Amino acid sequence: MNLRRLALSFALAAAFAAAPAAAADNPDAARLSQRLTALDADPQLNTFAAYERLQARQAVNALAEASRRDQPAALYVAERRVSAAESSARAQAMQREIDRLERERAELLVEASRQDAARARAEAERLRLQAQMQAEEAERLRLQSEADAVAMQDVETALKGVAGAQAARLNAAREREAKLAREEAELVTGGKLPSSKRDNRGEVFTLGKGSFGSGKAGLSGDATTSVKTVAAFAQAYASPGVKVEVTAADAKLAQRRAEAVRDALVAGGLAQGKVQVSGRSGKADRTDVVVQHK
Repeated sequence: MNLRRLALSFALAAAFAAAPAAAADNPDAARLSQRLTALDADPQLNTFAAYERLQARQAVNALAEASRRDQPAALYVAERRVSAAESSARAQAMQREIDRLERERAELLVEASRQDAARARAEAERLRLQAQMQAEEAERLRLQSEADAVAMQDVETALKGVAGAQAARLNAAREREAKLAREEAELVTGGKLPSSKRDNRGEVFTLGKGSFGSGKAGLSGDATTSVKTVAAFAQAYASPGVKVEVTAADAKLAQRRAEAVRDALVAGGLAQGKVQVSGRSGKADRTDVVVQHK
C-alpha cells in the first residue's frame, strides 16, 4: 500500500511538472490545469483521489499535446477526468468525515447508556434502603400494637398496602435498570442477547437450540457472541453472580457444555469466581444462564 502511494506521488509530481509547459498554448488545457492545481492546493482535499488526479493530469497533458483534429476528443476526456478527480476527492473527504461522526455517535451512545444505567442503579439502591427503613418501622409498630388485636390488624393491613406499593416501585426500578443494562451490553459488544425471562432467581437467558452441535460441547460462533453479550449485561447490571444450568441427554456432556459457557462468559470480561456451573441429564437439551439479582 505504501509503495503504491509512493508511486502515485512520483507520478503526480512528474505530471504536475510537465503540465505548465504543455498547457501554455492551449486555453482549455490551461483552464483544466488550474482546476487541478486548485485541487492539489486544497488542504482538505489534496490527500484524496491520488489516482484520479494522476489520470486527470495525464489527460490534460494529452489535451495540450493533441493535434487540432484530436482536440475535441482530448478535451472531452480531460474534462471528464478533471471532474471525476474533483468528485472523487470530495466524496472520499466526505466519507472520512462521515466515518468520524459515526465513531463519535457510537461513543456518545455508549456513554449515555452507562450514565442512564448508573442513575438507575442509584435509584434502585435508594428504593431498597427506603424499603428497609419502612420494614424496620413496620416491625416497631407491630411490637407496640401487640396488646390491641384490632389495632394490630389495622396496622398490618396498612403496612401490607405500603409494602406492596413499595415492592411494585422497586420492581419497576429493577426492570428499568435491566433494560438499560441490555442496551449497554448490546451497544458495547455489537451482539444480541438471547431470549430471557425474569423469575425469583434473576434474569434467565436461554440459549438457542443451535448453540451446540449434536453431541458436541463447543459453542457455535453466534452462541459465543451471545454469551459474551450476557457477560457484558451481567457487568452493567452489577450482578453478584451468574449460574449456568445445562441439561443434555448425557450428564458429562451437559457439564462440558456448562463449562464452555462459563469460559465464554469469562472471555467476555466476567470474573471466573462469579460463575457457577451445573450439568445434568434430561430428556431435552437446554442451556440457561441465570444473572442473579442484587
